[in-house]
Amino acid sequence: MGDILDFPSQRAQGMAWLDRELRKLLASRGADQALIDFAATQLSNIYSELGDSEQQSISVTLPPGLTDAEREQLYRDIDEGLANMRRENHALLVRLMARLVLTELKLFQRERG
Repeated sequence: MGDILDFPSQRAQGMAWLDRELRKLLASRGADQALIDFAATQLSNIYSELGDSEQQSISVTLPPGLTDAEREQLYRDIDEGLANMRRENHALLVRLMARLVLTELKLFQRERG
């Protein structure tokens, strides 16, 4: 049986959700269409960069003489540790992304006076 592909991808689904929620939030707070469109564009650009920065890989050379069980345990430990690091880094980057978008919105509002 082949691999199952999600369409649209989880990344595209996440971006669509963020875009929709940001637009609703700004509209509910009285933002005009220019500000909403600017915010959505900034968010999309930053989210794209965030996704690109999360594409990481690691290579580990295991010492000789390990049993299959030891190799599997080491693999699970490394995989779990990397997954935890990815989650923590992703959460931090999302918080920073939100702060950056808010700052850019304030600057946009100030510049258009």
